[in-house]
Amino acid sequence: MTQAELNIMTSGHVDHGKSTLVWSLTGIFPDTHSEEIKRGITIKLGYADLLIRECPKCAAPNNFTAKEKCPACTSETKPARRISLLDAPGHETLMATVVAASSVVDGALFIVAANEECPQPQTMEHLMVLEAAGVKKIIVVQTKVDLVEKPQAAKNHKQIIDLLKGSAFEGSPIIPVSAINGTNLDVLLYAIQTLILTPVRDEAAQPLMYIARSFDINVPGTKPTKIGGGVLGGSIVRGILSEGDDIEILPGYLEVRKERETYKPIRTKITSLNAGGAAKQARPGGLVGVGTSLDPALTRADALVGNVIGRPGTLPPVVNSCNLEITPMKRQMAKFSEGFVENEPLVLGIGTATTVGFVLGKVKGNRKAVEVKLKKPVCAKAGDTFAILRRTNSRWHFYGTAKVV
Repeated sequence: MTQAELNIMTSGHVDHGKSTLVWSLTGIFPDTHSEEIKRGITIKLGYADLLIRECPKCAAPNNFTAKEKCPACTSETKPARRISLLDAPGHETLMATVVAASSVVDGALFIVAANEECPQPQTMEHLMVLEAAGVKKIIVVQTKVDLVEKPQAAKNHKQIIDLLKGSAFEGSPIIPVSAINGTNLDVLLYAIQTLILTPVRDEAAQPLMYIARSFDINVPGTKPTKIGGGVLGGSIVRGILSEGDDIEILPGYLEVRKERETYKPIRTKITSLNAGGAAKQARPGGLVGVGTSLDPALTRADALVGNVIGRPGTLPPVVNSCNLEITPMKRQMAKFSEGFVENEPLVLGIGTATTVGFVLGKVKGNRKAVEVKLKKPVCAKAGDTFAILRRTNSRWHFYGTAKVV
């Protein structure tokens, strides 16, 4: 098996069919947690690998499929490219998870349901997040076309075109699909293959990996001698990680002593790698599982999400406060007060880390420079970019970006 070459996120309003599309393409339903199944929405970041295969006999755009035999002509298909799909939640209360997911993606499938007016609130906010994250290419997937008549689908298509006008994604392809019936999935895979290209990676640099999930893989009742170390999941941004490497994890784990909270750096060794299968090395692109010799109590229930992995002494510094130069997005979903007030909380996202920053001092008018004290430290250096969510009318909304100065 080969490692996935790139990450593609499914993004869009809640209940527009993101998880169902992932299931239709991969055969894996990404909502696996009990609360997700109970409520019928994505809460945690889901993921599934997709091996795109090409039919040597069919003509474009119908020559791509995920099946070993071509649905059109039954010919044997050949592997073309493996990608990782990240299924982001659509609900407004989970926008911080969307921001975290956007930090490791190379492109996006922007999902819009044909049976609802466009845009819905999180349709707009997800679009803003993708712009702020610098995602270069999106493919708009018009889902649920099997539920509407042709005039409604055409009206929705026009609304999508109007939504994209003036954005970084104006002119992006819009592909109508039915994830349930499989309609146009071959055209969608063709678009992914031809439009979202694998970027050039810096494999010679010191490795840097963002942790998006962390696990305790041991089932209850496992004998002490059989307990496996904690597992970390995420994406390598640059460099190469190898089995046997000594690694550092920052900011580390939370330690509470005498009511004082501190974060302790972690050093451990890579005991195994999974990159589309067991591997000795893992490269940038796609999702990677890193087995370690850590006590699994440190990694259970996504406890280390937001940390970064690298060789000891090579990672960005851990900061508890920083100066930010803030740039609001041009299009806003909500009306925000001008300037910032002292102690105003901001939800900040960098890499896969999410924290709350409190504004130090009063910032009047349109001044962009803001000093914030972080509730939870992150790894960041001058020039790095945060995504910002700001509270208004008792709700959090995506506000803009901020550069560390």
